[in-house]
Amino acid sequence: MNTTDFSERLNKIMTYYGLSASAFAELIRVQRSSISHVLSGRNKPSLDFILKLNMAFQDINLYWLLNNTGEMINSIPSTTPSVGEKAKIGGIGQPETTKANPKHFSKDIERIVIFFKDGTFGNYDPDVLK
Repeated sequence: MNTTDFSERLNKIMTYYGLSASAFAELIRVQRSSISHVLSGRNKPSLDFILKLNMAFQDINLYWLLNNTGEMINSIPSTTPSVGEKAKIGGIGQPETTKANPKHFSKDIERIVIFFKDGTFGNYDPDVLK
């Protein structure tokens, strides 16, 4: 991967969403220095960097990002807005969460998985919530 070409594509993404390098780093949850090093061509993006970018900006075509193949934006929109799409419409920040009462769901809950900031997760029995 050519680091200069990649940094140009990264700049296009930030410009498209109107994000500073600092805001972009916050959205994809990497250190600001990582963005700076990739943009300057000092470092190649790590797999973790690419995966975080892909998760936050699901509307960005991964093949375009890596190889400059195709269009920047995927032609098939996702049903849920990605963090990138929220940034484009002004909703920059953490993904939305709902405080719904599980008793009011119209479908039966099979399981609940909670993801913790330390990278661990837990499965919880919804029958306990009833």
